[in-house]
Amino acid sequence: MIEDTLKICEEKMKQSLDSLVNDFKRFRTGRANPIILEKLMVDYYGSETPIMQVANVSVPDGRQIVLTPYEKNIVGAVEKAIINSDLGLTPTNDGANIRLIFPPMTEERRKELVKQVNSRTEQACVSVRNIRREIIDVFKKGKKDKAISEDEQKSAETRVQKITDKYIAEAHTVQKKKEAELMEV
Repeated sequence: MIEDTLKICEEKMKQSLDSLVNDFKRFRTGRANPIILEKLMVDYYGSETPIMQVANVSVPDGRQIVLTPYEKNIVGAVEKAIINSDLGLTPTNDGANIRLIFPPMTEERRKELVKQVNSRTEQACVSVRNIRREIIDVFKKGKKDKAISEDEQKSAETRVQKITDKYIAEAHTVQKKKEAELMEV
């Protein structure tokens, strides 16, 4: 029971950390990164389709993304989807391609993004702590139901705390790395 529960604990905490890392990929750093387009949907023949499925995405340099729709007649729909998104970018349409040019970020915008990174990291840490609390409750219930001894419970709780500390430290490491990337000029 203890090993299985600890394995579940580790998996859930890893999911929280993975979610944090994926969220950080979507933060615009002033450099062109196609990942920011990942959740963008385009009206493609009446159905919402991910933009990555209707266009080839390339990054010719660090400040620009070029989208080349597979069909010429959907260039307008792709452009409209980008304009209506919350990306804060203005697409340039040359008839066949759509260019997204990333302007250099201001110091104020960088600081605002760092605050968002800090907030999102704290959410991840709270999530990890909530998982710890749930798992410890499982061990307390196991002791109460006499499925495990008090020594086993204390030992398991200590192991849960070590796992928690590990994932919180990893979250802060990812946070520091992202902050440095955002503040890089």
